[in-house]
Amino acid sequence: MKLTKVMFTVFILQFLLWGGNSTMKIQKKIHGKLKDGRIAHIFSLKNKNGIIVEISEYGGIITKWIVPDKKGKFADIVLGYESLGKYINDSPYFGAIVGRYANRINRGIFFIDGKKYQLTINDGKNHLHGGKKGFDKVLWKGKKIKKDNGIGVELSYLSKDGEEGYPGNLKVKVFYFLDNNNSLTISFEAETDKPTPVNLSNHSYFNLKGAGNGDILDHILTINADKYTEVNKELIPTGKLLPVENTPFDFRTPHRIGERIAKVKGGYDHNFVLNKKKENELSFAVKLEEPSSGRILEIYTTQPGIQFYSGNFLDGSIIGKGGKRYYKHYALCLEPQHFPDSPNHPNFPNTILRPGEKYSQKIIYKFLVKR
Repeated sequence: MKLTKVMFTVFILQFLLWGGNSTMKIQKKIHGKLKDGRIAHIFSLKNKNGIIVEISEYGGIITKWIVPDKKGKFADIVLGYESLGKYINDSPYFGAIVGRYANRINRGIFFIDGKKYQLTINDGKNHLHGGKKGFDKVLWKGKKIKKDNGIGVELSYLSKDGEEGYPGNLKVKVFYFLDNNNSLTISFEAETDKPTPVNLSNHSYFNLKGAGNGDILDHILTINADKYTEVNKELIPTGKLLPVENTPFDFRTPHRIGERIAKVKGGYDHNFVLNKKKENELSFAVKLEEPSSGRILEIYTTQPGIQFYSGNFLDGSIIGKGGKRYYKHYALCLEPQHFPDSPNHPNFPNTILRPGEKYSQKIIYKFLVKR
């Protein structure tokens, strides 16, 4: 078979563009400067199908997630900003790693082995997503990962003893890995020198129509959960696990998000108890579909719960990518996690990590298209 001039030119262009690898690409560039002058880098991952995921060292934020629709048109499906400065100055956890403890702890108080600990308060009277300076607001150290089946980023951070009130020096690693099957895997690892609560997740805001392209009320959601955690008016669990059957929380079969949202005061912001055959089982959690684009997102996780938040506090005051305003219900969050306020509820799965133990959790986001 002869190599035509056109084919040769295409080959050379691909070689130059991809650095000799025509299937996967990873780039590291400067994202911007923090207020103290430190540099944050951003990593761009691209697989052979053209899917792009960008991750910043600041907050471990997924700043872009570009995927095709059923017609092959690409769009960014996560809310966020175009500059680092906006993430630093005003962000409702867009795309970030949240921790040391994702979600809420009642009054920021918990006990370990009879000793009382007080965390910083940053959500009314409660502690949320790690405090005033949680993992979403720190500079992680990133490095590239290259394997035969994909590319990724390893992020590491040392959370020092006493940070935001948490005991123990916590060594944390988070791995983002994009493969050619259009799955993004996020793996979390942590070790400590004192007993401490640990609950890590990612806080991406999804809109499968594209960021800023209308609300998510017509998205179709399935959640593999028979129960959810009852909460009080401050969204703190009461300790009760309630059945979803015959309630607006029953997503065991597919439902449009807007179908019953009016029956949920304030909108959805609840933890669902995922159906598991055994502890730490990697299993199906969620399926999210957007009919007009054909985009589908499936989530698998080892975590025992998932927080479904329907973008209730977005109010149009945030101007995001492309100058688009983000209004109420313009995105939703699906955060695999342990249950909120677990340290204060002995009947919830344990979240206390002790010296000599290793925290290990995984989330897989699988992207599909229905043509």
